[in-house]
Amino acid sequence: MRVLLFGAGGQVGWELQRSLAPLGELMALDRHGSPSGSGAYGNLCGDLTYLSGLAETVQKVRPDVIVNAAAHTAVDKAESEGELAHTLNALAPGVLAQEAAKLGALLVHYSTDYVFDGSGTQPWREDDATGPLSVYGQTKLDGERLVQAACPRHLIFRTSWVYAARGGNFAKTMLRLGQERERLSVIDDQFGAPTGADLLADVTAHAIRQVLLRAQDAGLYHLVASGETTWNGYAKYVLRQSQSISPAINIKAKEVAAVATSAFPTPARRPHNSRLDTTRLQATFGLKLPDWRLGVTRMLTEIL
Repeated sequence: MRVLLFGAGGQVGWELQRSLAPLGELMALDRHGSPSGSGAYGNLCGDLTYLSGLAETVQKVRPDVIVNAAAHTAVDKAESEGELAHTLNALAPGVLAQEAAKLGALLVHYSTDYVFDGSGTQPWREDDATGPLSVYGQTKLDGERLVQAACPRHLIFRTSWVYAARGGNFAKTMLRLGQERERLSVIDDQFGAPTGADLLADVTAHAIRQVLLRAQDAGLYHLVASGETTWNGYAKYVLRQSQSISPAINIKAKEVAAVATSAFPTPARRPHNSRLDTTRLQATFGLKLPDWRLGVTRMLTEIL
């Protein structure tokens, strides 16, 4: 089996290189294009702004599975970069879907809770009405629809609050600030589940194996760690666990004050309710998703 991965340089893409490698021949592309060992295929394009190059790359490699982990994820910048965000988050996945359909390949794509309006307190189900609050959310929803329309064999995973040991993340920021300041102010009216890129990658590989055997299991799924917290609760957990894992660390922050989203105005509106219902995914793929604290603790143990 041949797997073509886009976005190999990102947090999720980095973990996917590990989880997808046992499936067969893996061709992992970042935005700079051809990796070492791709000589048999000539120059390959991993830049999602070059739509014809993406199509040519799929035609050259002729993969059995395409995994798209690349996206415009700078939520606030997307408000002023609408055209670029639309190209990366909607048009490029649409092109990959068209090319996948021509080959009869499976396309895996990642989306977000930002396709919803963030209202209420119940976890969002896959069939709930969408209502993006931001350019980012709208372009990700447009990408979902283009994939669904063009490629019957697809897996779309909506996720949220993604982190990884590699690269920057909220936990690392809180850890740094907690060592610099005696008081932190962190938002306490947005709810979600911190979800590790490693969990996303492992579930993706598992789902690919199953869908290749059971085509009827393709479709749209919500994929986040179990449980829920707020950014404030997340910050407190990070500081408390860090001190436990590494007693020598000097956490100066004695208070993590709870503040409203309105205390930190941003160009893009954030959803208050980022909870996602994962019942469908767990039932279809026979999985039990771990509590968010387990993954965060593993990540902290790795970086401390």
